[in-house]
Amino acid sequence: MSETEKDRPDPTDDVVSSHHTLTTPAGGFSYTATAGRIVLREEVHDDDGEFDGHRPKAQLFVVSYCRDDVDPATRPVTFAFNGGPGSSSIWLHMGLLGPARVLMGDAGDLRPPPYGITENAESLLVHSDLVFIDPVSTGFSRVAEGGKPAEFHGFQRDLDAVGEMIRLWTTRNGRWISPKYLAGESYGTLRAAALASHLQKRYSFFLNGIALISSVLDFGTIRFTEGNDLPYTLFLPTYACLAHYHGKLGDRPLAEVRADAEDLASRDYPYALDRGARLPAADRDALLQRLSRLTGLSTDYLDQVDLRIEHKRFFRELLRDRGQIIGRLDGRFTGWDADDGRELPSYDPSDVAIRGPYATALNHHLHTTLGYHSDLPYEVLTDRVQPWSYKEFESKHVSVSGALSDAMRQNAHLRVYVACGYYDGATPYFAAQHAVAHVALPAALRSQIEVHHYDAGHMMYGHEPSRLRQSADLAAFVTG
Repeated sequence: MSETEKDRPDPTDDVVSSHHTLTTPAGGFSYTATAGRIVLREEVHDDDGEFDGHRPKAQLFVVSYCRDDVDPATRPVTFAFNGGPGSSSIWLHMGLLGPARVLMGDAGDLRPPPYGITENAESLLVHSDLVFIDPVSTGFSRVAEGGKPAEFHGFQRDLDAVGEMIRLWTTRNGRWISPKYLAGESYGTLRAAALASHLQKRYSFFLNGIALISSVLDFGTIRFTEGNDLPYTLFLPTYACLAHYHGKLGDRPLAEVRADAEDLASRDYPYALDRGARLPAADRDALLQRLSRLTGLSTDYLDQVDLRIEHKRFFRELLRDRGQIIGRLDGRFTGWDADDGRELPSYDPSDVAIRGPYATALNHHLHTTLGYHSDLPYEVLTDRVQPWSYKEFESKHVSVSGALSDAMRQNAHLRVYVACGYYDGATPYFAAQHAVAHVALPAALRSQIEVHHYDAGHMMYGHEPSRLRQSADLAAFVTG
């Protein structure tokens, strides 16, 4: 350890605890909330390889909720985080899992500022203790003084830091014998699937289950890159759902539209794209008609883009005749662009609709209800983590299907819950189905994966009927 490092003040954990009650239809119960920054440290060795102490490397912000009247040995604990990369855990914390939740309304019926916050009677805390983790540079989490944030802005270093925090919290709180779960959303599903394998290999830390919400296991299914036609087919059913939602497909039942889109996306559409210039003109014309009937886009437009509908282009094009754009995270939301001639939307209406209500609710909850005070800005979703390093996947696309396969084959009791929103234009449901179907597993383990669909978007719990159903589904998952 250098003299400069030894001279720096040693950071300490900065946590506060408070006591609360949660009222549910089944009755109330008490719980303890703990919020604050926990110091992660790494071993330091001198030039001769001798141990030279521990050096702080980061301070991760963690909020935990633990029920007071239960036996920790049998009480599940769920570690939750969101994605981005660059997102804090605010969405799962204040939208679905935590004991308090935001009140913001929904698409077409949004509340005005300052929005609202209420008790979450359907909180997963009824069934499992909860630990929300903000990765480095998100929330109040920061790199230690003298450190380089970029060292944590990458696939493996992120796994190392979050995995170490999970191990540390479990050890300090005496929870190794408790049933243990991970809950990740969006990029957090990529993290969760990889963490299941990482925790097993690094710490012999075996999980009972993983909840993958708005799942992406394989970037090849969602990244529109040259030569990769797969996303064009896998996004088609989502386009059809959105076209139906916005009244572009007449009075056809949604179930019929969705079934037709899934059939086309599974068979004739990928075949046609694979044929390229070899596709006969008559087959091309027939496909143009079928795509138009399912997407609400004109055959002229579909011909101009060579049968390939890029997702952001779709969000701009679908309601161009109305002068509107639709959301990427949730295509039920609409907005207006300053320039109706743009090829792509200048913003995501669903993103801007939810950020304000969630930031308001989270900051109020932390400072007022939990009593944690910091003058730092709470980084809800930051681009400061960019560029994010995927050096482990050099010359190949990013995928954790193999890691999930390893984890499940080596831990035959590991269960997986996958949640998909029909109106999610970021991680489309058909792409998630494709990725799950291609995880290399023996037939005996396939039943360990359960896939659920909701009539909502990326944060499907923003839709009240979906929130209630998903809360019940997760309760069944962690008590199963």
